[in-house]
Amino acid sequence: MAGDAHVDESQLKGLSKYFNSVTATGRANVAKATYASVGLLILYFTLKPKKKPATK
Repeated sequence: MAGDAHVDESQLKGLSKYFNSVTATGRANVAKATYASVGLLILYFTLKPKKKPATK
């Protein structure tokens, strides 16, 4: 099963401390960031103003 190998978390620095594929917490953070970015894209395209047709 994934995550069976022991990794010393004190050696992880920078973004790899929070977003890594080794620890369960790191994998959960990657999934949360992915869901958040997809949600923000949907929100952006839903709420952006519609273009009005040019009137002459």
